[in-house]
Amino acid sequence: MPNQEPVTTIADPRWLRAISHPIRVRLLAMLDEEPASPVILAAKLDQPLGTVAYHVRTLYDLGLLKLVSTRQRRGATEHYYRTTGHPALTDDAWEGLDAISKQRLLTALIAKATDYATRSAAAGGFDAGEAHISTETLTLDPEGWTTLARDTRAWLARAREVEQESAARIAEDPESAVTAGMTLMLFRALPFSAELPEPTPVVDAEGNGRPEASD
Repeated sequence: MPNQEPVTTIADPRWLRAISHPIRVRLLAMLDEEPASPVILAAKLDQPLGTVAYHVRTLYDLGLLKLVSTRQRRGATEHYYRTTGHPALTDDAWEGLDAISKQRLLTALIAKATDYATRSAAAGGFDAGEAHISTETLTLDPEGWTTLARDTRAWLARAREVEQESAARIAEDPESAVTAGMTLMLFRALPFSAELPEPTPVVDAEGNGRPEASD
């Protein structure tokens, strides 16, 4: 039986396991958008059905997917799934993660953002005059860093308000809906001229270092 307890925070071990594999990250993104069966997902991802079915079952067992419908197709029953929601990425939850968990989460999020932007760019997603992409490197003091962090959160909150305002207008004119992608990042930057730090090893219960594995 799947674990039906909702995943409410990024610190939940089930969430960290879910995003530890790139196929599961992509499946979650696709099933956020619309319900689909493993057969449909495998075709879109160009992956073996058995592989996709395994990862869908894993996400379902972790409580991150729900079964929304079934359909008969060629004498077999197709199961259609959709995500159950998103865990909150709060400051407290982030601070509570260890270094390895933070790195795992960041790797998944950056890969998802890169994939999203690259696919959209290939389809002309940046052709509109209002589209924007830029990277800025800023030199800030502690007060400036705090101010920029606060303003970044305020901008994200405003974006969500704009989406809610749009929902009412879209309800009256469904054809007007436009899917917009937005990625916000604010981080302590490593200069391009600087050397990369040594990766932090994963340490097992006996204190021995070992390479990180994902299922």
